[in-house]
Amino acid sequence: METTMYDHIGLRVADLDAATRFYTAVLAPLGYVLCSSGDGYAGLGPKGEPALWLHLNKGRKADGAHIAFRAKDHDAVKAFHSEGLKSGGRDNGGAGPRKDYSPTYYAAFLVDPDGNNVEAVCT
Repeated sequence: METTMYDHIGLRVADLDAATRFYTAVLAPLGYVLCSSGDGYAGLGPKGEPALWLHLNKGRKADGAHIAFRAKDHDAVKAFHSEGLKSGGRDNGGAGPRKDYSPTYYAAFLVDPDGNNVEAVCT
């Protein structure tokens, strides 16, 4: 059984539709799907197991967070970055090796529509 770092993460978002489109697009190459949605929320993750929850934030904009998603290979990292750019994300570091992190670290970085730094990584 593979162990993951977290059970779930919740992000406050200013535009739930835009955030849902963005995360649905960038997480598809990593094998994740939209599992649940309703008035003011959406949950994404492995089919039937949402682990990333988006919540409509009607108050003050939250400060940005950093989330790194595991990718199975370099192609998935590249697709994550490409889909993110098409879906309203901003480039924050294209797909490639990050030898300053570790000799086998391969990642891509995006800024989501709410200013969060999101990463796909394959080691």
